[in-house]
Amino acid sequence: METLDEPQEQAASRWSPRALWSGLGVWFAQHETKLWWLHSLWALAFGIGVMWLGARNFAYLRIALIHVAFIWITSMALPFIIRGGALSKPWRSRAQLLINYLNKNFYQQLLFFILPVYWLSTTPGSRNVLFVVLLATAALLSTMDLVYDRHVAMRRVLTALFFSFSVFAGAAAALPILWQIETAYALWLAAVVAAVGATTLIISERRIDWQRTWFAGGLIVLGLFLMVEYGRPFIPPTPLRIQYADFGTQMEMRDGPRITRKIGATPGDPRGQVYVVTAIYAPRGLHDRVRHVWYQGAQRLTRSRWYDLDGGRKEGYRLWTSLSLSPDLAGKPLHVDVETESGQLIGRAWLGAPHS
Repeated sequence: METLDEPQEQAASRWSPRALWSGLGVWFAQHETKLWWLHSLWALAFGIGVMWLGARNFAYLRIALIHVAFIWITSMALPFIIRGGALSKPWRSRAQLLINYLNKNFYQQLLFFILPVYWLSTTPGSRNVLFVVLLATAALLSTMDLVYDRHVAMRRVLTALFFSFSVFAGAAAALPILWQIETAYALWLAAVVAAVGATTLIISERRIDWQRTWFAGGLIVLGLFLMVEYGRPFIPPTPLRIQYADFGTQMEMRDGPRITRKIGATPGDPRGQVYVVTAIYAPRGLHDRVRHVWYQGAQRLTRSRWYDLDGGRKEGYRLWTSLSLSPDLAGKPLHVDVETESGQLIGRAWLGAPHS
């Protein structure tokens, strides 16, 4: 009887909780890479849902500020947790995995949320499309667990660089929307916040090479300065955007500027005038200065004076200017750029040539 009972005890021991947990651990270790990539696909799908939310309610940007604060604090604390003696090696690895996981999720929510906010203020075919492409690349990178964990999170300079760009983009979008700060000032404030965040992250590294650290930190700060000082035309002036634009040969000022005789092509009569009315969306309380710049192809024809924009109008801030035609311009395609005083392009209105 004893010899018959032995195999039953061995079979039962195979299904003990410890054996089951050990088997699951082996299975997860064998399929770890595939599982992380599946999670990356889920994170991308979740990010698309966040984009839908970001295109409909800008107020959630307040929550993004909490995300940024959490990422900053935990990223500074991580080197002390990993290289400190308070935790055993297995628990240090678990703490690093948990912090990286939470930071990635908060990056995803921040970047995917502001992506449609910037896209709404982007002019297709212009230079500011490049910033949106860069922002989309950063958002996609935040969903790639293996790339983030093995490269971005493991190199302090890359961590600071990724953090500074994310904070700059988030703050530049949030400041005009939440606190009605003019876009030009918002860019500088966002750059200062991003520079401080990047610098503190770099110097929080415990095993630090000061020469290399100051050089890397200086490059990040210099890059932010150059972006704001010379790269403003590449940055969409979120949340400003054109709601609609009308061209015409007649207009009236009753109840605000309005085109009464609309046209779809430049008139062939060189003695006439062409009017344009652009309605600019801006949130309540936001003030800025804007103007029209008329072009024929790549040739700049005329620039209007600066106008003070006041946000909060349901129909948008309606700005109008006119252009006197000449034999050189009659029947030629024209376009009007609407730009801010800081040099950011709000939008572009086109008037084509008449069909022959």
